[in-house]
Amino acid sequence: MFFVGLTIFIVYVYFLLRIIGKQHRIQRREHADAYDQLDIDGMGNQGRIPDKKPKNRA
Repeated sequence: MFFVGLTIFIVYVYFLLRIIGKQHRIQRREHADAYDQLDIDGMGNQGRIPDKKPKNRA
């Protein structure tokens, strides 16, 4: 009886860890694009220096 319960428990834990790992990979893939590597200070785009020179409007 002990071995039957142990077998069921091991199968349960195996599939539980497998599902957790799969969901972690999916979440990491979804959030990889949301992270802005240039935003070091966390304040958004307001501290960045623009790449383009302003047009001469004179």
